[in-house]
Amino acid sequence: MTKRYRVLGMTCGGCANSVTKAIKATTPDASVEVDLDAKEVNVDGIADDATVQNAVESAGFEFGGQV
Repeated sequence: MTKRYRVLGMTCGGCANSVTKAIKATTPDASVEVDLDAKEVNVDGIADDATVQNAVESAGFEFGGQV
């Protein structure tokens, strides 16, 4: 099931790549798509929101919760 999360502070492709890598480091099989314009990340394959939050925050971005 795909979940959408708001991630504040992403401004460029490098930011998107950092967030993607951080999420995939926790769950390599997860599918991650970043929408920079909406400041959102779509994640499939991770059931636990806290896992995504920890990954986003460890990458240096502000986790805005599930959309």
